[in-house]
Amino acid sequence: MNDLKVLIVDDDKTNRRVLKEIVESMALVLFAKNGQQAIDKSVELQPDLILLDIVMPDISGFDVLNQLKNNPKVDHIPVVFITGKHENEIEERGLRMGAIDFITKPFHSGIVQARVYNHLQSVIQKKLLDHYAYIDPLTSIPNRRQFNARLQQEYLHALESNQILTLAIVDVDNFKLYNDHYGHLKGDQVLKQVAKAVENQMKILGGFVARFGGEELVILMPNTNAIEASSRLEEIRQSVESLEIPHIKNISDYVTVSIGYSSANILQKGHANTIFEIADKYLYIAKSNGRNQVNGQTSTIK
Repeated sequence: MNDLKVLIVDDDKTNRRVLKEIVESMALVLFAKNGQQAIDKSVELQPDLILLDIVMPDISGFDVLNQLKNNPKVDHIPVVFITGKHENEIEERGLRMGAIDFITKPFHSGIVQARVYNHLQSVIQKKLLDHYAYIDPLTSIPNRRQFNARLQQEYLHALESNQILTLAIVDVDNFKLYNDHYGHLKGDQVLKQVAKAVENQMKILGGFVARFGGEELVILMPNTNAIEASSRLEEIRQSVESLEIPHIKNISDYVTVSIGYSSANILQKGHANTIFEIADKYLYIAKSNGRNQVNGQTSTIK
């Protein structure tokens, strides 16, 4: 669990040292000496768990928790309160505000370690669930859900930074005929190989690739104009054809892809899916013109 991070927030140096000794075998330990540091470091370092003292000189633990829970960048981070007061009212208030547990002073190392361990296990399970929720199980690349989220993010970034955003759709040519002739298990293998080839190219060329559905992949290339996009996408097309996967029902003797793209100049907020719809039209043109080719151009979203 050494890739996990725990932020210990306490104004007392001795408390920080004792908690570090208890926690350091389970996670990387980060420190904050006061409430404002806790807020700043939570945003900057994104710890997996926060151990937060309630009584501090500048901002109380309750106020820190309130600010964390009202900040979408950190509202997901679980918080365990540290307190020297054994009062039901304090515990109830903290739990109602969103704290997940309490650790009392003086520290009992075994109990503290067990509580932290259990909460870190919950963090690990949540990370696994989040991972699989955004990954396509067949190809192991991002899925449509992750693509939709990324598209919204890149769309707004392109608008704010006045940059071109390229979206491309990659479609395996005559994939139904491939499945009919070779079988669906072989078809699954093709999708894995094509996805891997495109993913490898994206690592070299820069960009994001996901499986949109069926035999279609989608690519996002921020700050990439139509000329650059056409060149990069041609390299992707060639990388798939060079796999030389037999496909006797295709225009070529091998598996190939058609690619449609739109390099969008985004002038105002609108529907990010507009870029996809334009790219889809150019994909249709690429397939109508004989497949195994790249087609697209610059578009303006206004």
